[in-house]
Amino acid sequence: MGPLSLQELIDSEEFALDHAGLAVLPFDACIRLLGTVPVGRVAFVSDGQVVLLTVNHAMDGDSVVFRSAVGSKLSAAVNHDSVSFQADWFDPETRAGWSVLVTGVASPVVEGAQTAALELLGLEPWADVVERPFWIRIDPRSVTGRAVVRAEN
Repeated sequence: MGPLSLQELIDSEEFALDHAGLAVLPFDACIRLLGTVPVGRVAFVSDGQVVLLTVNHAMDGDSVVFRSAVGSKLSAAVNHDSVSFQADWFDPETRAGWSVLVTGVASPVVEGAQTAALELLGLEPWADVVERPFWIRIDPRSVTGRAVVRAEN
């Protein structure tokens, strides 16, 4: 899962449990976990319909960033629409996992120095048939996360 395992995170902090017995993850833990997985889903409204698309992403501080071609994701960003981004990880063998939901505002990254800095993240689209020259940033307004951790026997 990357440099930070779920168990290491759980062992390093005490978490409140929600009504379903899931660990409620604090903001910092959510942001750290998002940086450990390469793929998430971005949700937004386009033409009155909810659209949910899988993207590979990176973290730039507290912001989620990803690349896009011309299309609905870029339109949502240009309009500074509200979007949600969700990523998760799970281990079916241990039945442990986590999910993080970011709700925020999408915006295109157009300033040259910011774009150059994002290029240094090394994020390359997995689906490379179509060029994705545009960067989109999700500035978080709300970040929530939950984790399922099974007790060691």
